[in-house]
Amino acid sequence: MFSKETYQKRRDVLKKRIKSGVILLPGNNLSPMNYEDNTYHFRQDSSFLYYFGIDEPGVFGVIDIDNDEEIIFGDDVAIEDIIWTGPLPKLKDKAKKVNVSNIKPTSKLQETIHNFIKSGKQVLYLPQYRGDIIITLQELTGIHTSLINNFSSDKLSQAVIDQRSVKSTEEVEEIEKALDISYEMNATAMRLIKPNTYEYEVCGNVQGIVLSHNSHISFPVIFTIHGETLHNHGYNNLMKDGDIAILDSGAESPLHYASDITRSIPVNGKFSPEQKDIYTIVLQANLDAIDMMKPGVFNKDCHLKACKTIAENMKQLGFMKGNPDDAVEAGAHALFMPHGLGHMMGLDVHDLEGLGEDRVGYNETVQRSEQFGLNALRLAKKLQPGYVLTVEPGIYFIPELIDRWKDEKKFKEFINYDKVNSFRNFGGIRIEDDVLITKKGHKVLGKPIAKTPEEVEEWCAK
Repeated sequence: MFSKETYQKRRDVLKKRIKSGVILLPGNNLSPMNYEDNTYHFRQDSSFLYYFGIDEPGVFGVIDIDNDEEIIFGDDVAIEDIIWTGPLPKLKDKAKKVNVSNIKPTSKLQETIHNFIKSGKQVLYLPQYRGDIIITLQELTGIHTSLINNFSSDKLSQAVIDQRSVKSTEEVEEIEKALDISYEMNATAMRLIKPNTYEYEVCGNVQGIVLSHNSHISFPVIFTIHGETLHNHGYNNLMKDGDIAILDSGAESPLHYASDITRSIPVNGKFSPEQKDIYTIVLQANLDAIDMMKPGVFNKDCHLKACKTIAENMKQLGFMKGNPDDAVEAGAHALFMPHGLGHMMGLDVHDLEGLGEDRVGYNETVQRSEQFGLNALRLAKKLQPGYVLTVEPGIYFIPELIDRWKDEKKFKEFINYDKVNSFRNFGGIRIEDDVLITKKGHKVLGKPIAKTPEEVEEWCAK
C-alpha cells in the first residue's frame, strides 16, 4: 500500500469535486472458473484500489460527503475458512492503513444505503463491468440490472478520470517496477525465439517471468507471427525461418500499476531487407510521435504525425503514391495502420476506459472522428503533466482489408495495390513504449528495451 495520507488525500480531492451526496465504490469478489471454490486469480477493482487500497475480495467503500464519513463494509474470515486460508489480518487493521476507522459488516450495507436513499441523499456510483456487482447495486438502489449503468454518475466518472489520469511520483515509480519486469519479458523472448519453435513455448516462458516476480500480466499476452491480426491471443503457430513475431505484453507492479510494451522480433534473429525497411518506418513513426509530446499538445496531432511518417516512407518504398499529407487527410494510410497511436496507462492497462473511452480521451474541444483508423484513436485531447500513455504505431498487411479496398477501388490515387499485394503475407510490425508527460516535455519510462534493428538483432544473438 501507499501511505494512509495518500489514500486520504485522494478521497478528500474527490469529495471536494463532488461536493455532496454518497459515493459507492464496490470492490470485486472472487469469480469461479468452473465451480464455486475454484476461482480465477483475484484482481481488485482499480477505482476501489485508488481510493481505499485494500486488495482483497468482498469489501465495499462508501463515502458520505455531507457527513464527512468514510465506511468500509466487509467481513473477517470465519473459523470455518481459517482452516483453509490460515489466520489473516483483521479488516479493521487493514482499514487503518488507509485511514478509515469506521468498519461495518457486509450485512449492514443494504440497510445503510436504503437509509441514505430514504433521507433524500443522492447516491452516486461508477459504471460497472461485473455481473455480480451489478446485481448487488440493484439490491442496494432498486434500479434494475439492465439499467444500472444508465444511472451511473457522469459527474463522478469524470471526476475520477480527471483525478486518476494525472499520476503522482509514487505512481510513476510503480509503473517503472512493472516495466522492470517487461524488460526481462522482452529479453527472454528475444533469446528464445528461433525457427521450428511453437509460439506457446516462448509465450509460456514470457509469462513465467511475470509469475517469478510474484506478479501477474496486465492483459492477456499477444505473441504471434500473425501480427496483422492486431489482438491475436492464439499461440499455436510453428515459427519458421523468415517469420517476424510481435510480442505485446505487460506486467503489474505490486500495487497493480501496469506496463505495456511491444517489440517485433525476427524469428531467425536477423531482419530481412524487406522487414528492416518496414521496421525502420515504424520505428521512425514511434520516435517522431514521442518527440512531439509535451503539455498542451493534442495527442491527436502526435497520432497524425506518426501517420504522416508512415505515409511518406511507404511512398518512398512504392506502397503509396501522391501527396502524403493528402493521403493522411483522406485516411488512405489506415490500410497499413488502422488503429490509434496509443492509450492512457495506469492502474488499468487501458487506464479508466471502463468509465467511458470518450470521457478519457476526448472532450468538448476535440471530438472523435468517424474516419476509419482515426476513429480508433483512444486518446486525442491535450496532453497534461502526469499523463502516462502508450505510443504504439504499426504497419500491417491485412489480406482481407487489402482485398476489400482494392475491389472497391478505394484510395487508388494513393495506394499502389500491386506492390501492396506482393506483401500480403508479410504480417505486421508494431513498436510500443510507455511515456510520461513531464512539466516541460516527456520521458520514456523503463530501462531501454532493444528497439533499433541492430539492438534487436544483438539481443536475439544472446
